[in-house]
Amino acid sequence: MVFANIEYLFLLILLIPYIVWYILKRKRADATLQISDARVYAHTPKSYKNYMLHVPFILRIIALVLVIVVLARPQTTNKWQNSEIEGIDIMLAIDVSTSMLAEDLKPNRLEAAKDVAAEFINGRPNDNIGITLFAGETFTQCPLTVDHAVLLDMIHNIKCGLIEDGTAVGMGVANAVTRLKDSKAKSKVIILLTDGTNNKGDISPLTAAEIAKSFGIRVYTIGVGTNGMAPYPYPVGNTVQYINLPVEIDEKTLTQIAGTTDGNYFRATSNSKLKEVYEEIDKLEKTKLNVKEYSKRDEEYQWFALAAFLCILLEVLLRNSILKKIP
Repeated sequence: MVFANIEYLFLLILLIPYIVWYILKRKRADATLQISDARVYAHTPKSYKNYMLHVPFILRIIALVLVIVVLARPQTTNKWQNSEIEGIDIMLAIDVSTSMLAEDLKPNRLEAAKDVAAEFINGRPNDNIGITLFAGETFTQCPLTVDHAVLLDMIHNIKCGLIEDGTAVGMGVANAVTRLKDSKAKSKVIILLTDGTNNKGDISPLTAAEIAKSFGIRVYTIGVGTNGMAPYPYPVGNTVQYINLPVEIDEKTLTQIAGTTDGNYFRATSNSKLKEVYEEIDKLEKTKLNVKEYSKRDEEYQWFALAAFLCILLEVLLRNSILKKIP
């Protein structure tokens, strides 16, 4: 509750001398009825009127307080916010080819990518985010959504072997573009994560980059994997043996994709580097949030005025009935 004329509340200070005057007056007051000896009344039980003697004064004080509150014009304020969000639509294009099982990142490239992507999503509650998976083929695992609980659950279920093996980078980008091309967002972004070289698909990576550029979509590319050789789990019978395979990331193509769409290329050679990459992208693509605040004020003096009137009325009734003085 707020007050339109809050300065009137200073009038409450005047009640202090009034209360002091009343106390002093009661001490100096002479009896209305004088008798020669009051000892005969010493053991007479007190009437309820004795306890109500100061009730009229209390009612008057309450009434004065309420009148001052009315003069100050109490108001209630209803506020609400109208948030205008300059949203960012983001598609995560994640490579799920079997090479993503290499364990140069822990526990492997795919699990590391899933963990960091989940942190990225949790840090962007206002954005529409979707997921495209690609290997030898591509499909949309989750279209753009603000329901990040569902999105995180789907990320948890990502695994290799869902589709034909291979690395169709161009198809992965093109699939993500189809999800973003009709978006009305002011900023549209694809984050492409892969550990290999394009070797499948009907659309080349650079052609997909040109298509993304034509729709105003920026592509950030991430090459994930250490330098040199990486341990890869290879099943043999009921056991798993590890073989070292060369890391073959087409950095030139990934750099060209990013350059064509005004994005950036990043190399993640470890879990910490991958996290740093997502943090850097998070800084580059910040959502702008403009909040307009509105308020509506309603006058609430009526209840205080009614209470003051009832106090005055009750005081008058008491003074002229059960608490009436003898002249």
